[in-house]
Amino acid sequence: MNKKLVILNLLLRRCGNKRAEFLKKHKIFYNQGENCYFHPRIIPEEPYLISLHDNVVVATGVKFVTHDILAKMFLHSSEFKKKGKYKVHLGSIEIFDNVFIGAYSTIMYNVKIGPNAIIAAGSVVTKDVPEGAIVGGNPARVIGDVGKLAEKRAHNFDEMPSWFDKKEIIINYFWKVSSKGTTSK
Repeated sequence: MNKKLVILNLLLRRCGNKRAEFLKKHKIFYNQGENCYFHPRIIPEEPYLISLHDNVVVATGVKFVTHDILAKMFLHSSEFKKKGKYKVHLGSIEIFDNVFIGAYSTIMYNVKIGPNAIIAAGSVVTKDVPEGAIVGGNPARVIGDVGKLAEKRAHNFDEMPSWFDKKEIIINYFWKVSSKGTTSK
């Protein structure tokens, strides 16, 4: 399928579940497992170099870099041209089961992530991410453990309102709004 048509279809689908279903149905990636969520509206140049296993969640603005174009610079440089021939360097990306990739992260080629890993928002992943790790930063490095985070979130389940609660409940929880409509500390 033409890349422009794929992007148009992603733009028309507001939900990451629907985008993932479309991408899977049309076999856009090399492999795409079950229960994936894909929020970006743009796909990489070579989506066939990306493998998503089961339960992969990709937040908004994530970029997958499957090639570099250093060859363009090398080929037009008198310094490097004499050293040999060059071509665009390609690489694959494999994301194993139960991985979350935070908003606006960049995943570089020749990287394997997970399983059971979390990529913090805005990270640049240049190396493999070990199983169960939380990574963040530029370049991304291990900053936590998924198992410990899951335990912490499970214990706080009843304290925080849900995304599905009424707006007033959420506002009251975070801003502690009094009955007079003013924020109290």
